[in-house]
Amino acid sequence: MQHVRDTLERQQIWIYFGTVVVAGVVALSVSGTGALERAINPALAVMLYVTFLQVPMAELKRAFGQVRFLGSLLVANFVLIPLLVGLLIQLLPADPMLRLGVLLVLLTPCIDYVVTFAHLGRADARLLLAATPVLLIAQMVLLPGYLRVFLGEDAARLVQAGPFIDAFVWLIAVPLVLAAATQFWAAKSKLGSRISTALGLLPVPATALVLFVVVAAVVPQLGPAIGAALRVVPVYIAFAVLAPLLGWSVAQLFRLEAPARRSVAFSASTRNSLVVLPLALAVPGAVPILPAVIVTQTLVELLAELVYVRWMPKLGQQ
Repeated sequence: MQHVRDTLERQQIWIYFGTVVVAGVVALSVSGTGALERAINPALAVMLYVTFLQVPMAELKRAFGQVRFLGSLLVANFVLIPLLVGLLIQLLPADPMLRLGVLLVLLTPCIDYVVTFAHLGRADARLLLAATPVLLIAQMVLLPGYLRVFLGEDAARLVQAGPFIDAFVWLIAVPLVLAAATQFWAAKSKLGSRISTALGLLPVPATALVLFVVVAAVVPQLGPAIGAALRVVPVYIAFAVLAPLLGWSVAQLFRLEAPARRSVAFSASTRNSLVVLPLALAVPGAVPILPAVIVTQTLVELLAELVYVRWMPKLGQQ
């Protein structure tokens, strides 16, 4: 099973690209795929459950014990990245819906496939994996405040508290509790251990499933939003270039070892587009602009990850 898991992780970027292409073809050739929108949240919950399942409690304690690592991760993602995003959105038209989409996706650090990308880029992936619950909770708590700062009165009009509460319960609390219960069962039972090991194969397939559902559901609605998608591409490219440099610099200030620095750089540059999409879809009048803006970031980011996994290992080498 470990061989299968390693193969999935090594090939994950191409798996995701292939999934996006297939989903796009299906969406354009089969009518009614927009109905898949209802499957986004359940698919996300499964993806986050198998992701959290990879976080042993000992590793979670290790993350909290690494004060400098956790501090650099939080400073990079919730202090410097918001400042960078605040500058980048000035390049966009003063369209609240367009800016909301960019803010939703760029202010939220990834907590799923970033771990495998970090592993491929010779970062301390285990330490980053252990910090994922902290990152997810922090972004859900802080995101509404950031939106009020950057959007002012438009934030109150566009963003409601309900979707954030639902996301916290169903996308954070429930998967985290189920993952902890599964780990407890695995420690006490051979059957539980075998099932837990088998579930360890699922993070990449589960993420691919979410990508398929999202793209197949969103593509049919994108026609009127192509212009909006093209306008945000330069912002996403600039972010992809600058964010890892900020993350690496912060980690240097905190005097972290090279693998931990790479973890912070990966975290700063990889965003939580799949998890924030349900929040975006809950905004009145979100379709088609918000899904288009968010899915565009995912595509730009996947291309950037091809560069990161080759470039990051060179950082910190003597």
